[in-house]
Amino acid sequence: MTTAIKKSGVHKKKAPAKKKAEKKHVKKTPVKHPEHPVHVPVAKPKRKQTYLYAVGRRKQSVARVRFIIGDQTELFVNGKPLNAFFNNPSWQRIVQEPIIVANVQGLGSFSVQVSGGGTQGQAESVRLGIARVLLKHDENLKPLLRSHKLLTVDARVKERKKYGLKKARRAPQWQKR
Repeated sequence: MTTAIKKSGVHKKKAPAKKKAEKKHVKKTPVKHPEHPVHVPVAKPKRKQTYLYAVGRRKQSVARVRFIIGDQTELFVNGKPLNAFFNNPSWQRIVQEPIIVANVQGLGSFSVQVSGGGTQGQAESVRLGIARVLLKHDENLKPLLRSHKLLTVDARVKERKKYGLKKARRAPQWQKR
């Protein structure tokens, strides 16, 4: 059956509608093979490690610090020892400052995940994270850490660029004529 449609004096014919093929619904049953048993996942026993957790931030870097209470002091940053990740001695001193000030060598190990920013900002964020986790461990350390300014957050970040300017405040060079 065709129908004619009149459109601005020209007759067009519509093509007949196609019939859709009917799909046969067949229920598929899984084939069970006796020689291949079905794999059932078994829950692995999780290691119970008690740790304290704190976050330190500086500029764009974020450090997540875990303090695992034990008998030896180890410091791992992103899975590497401290002197392998922070190879500059000044960065190592920055990171170890809260441990030395609080005199907690041999109390436990630190596992740190740090991301973002540069190396200096990462070192300072790790320092704040370690100081915060030590504070969670022992509240009596607060006056000592506070007096060395280890709990003070340095919130200075880079100012955003504004439209019409070259940088945050640097304007294009002004021309008289």
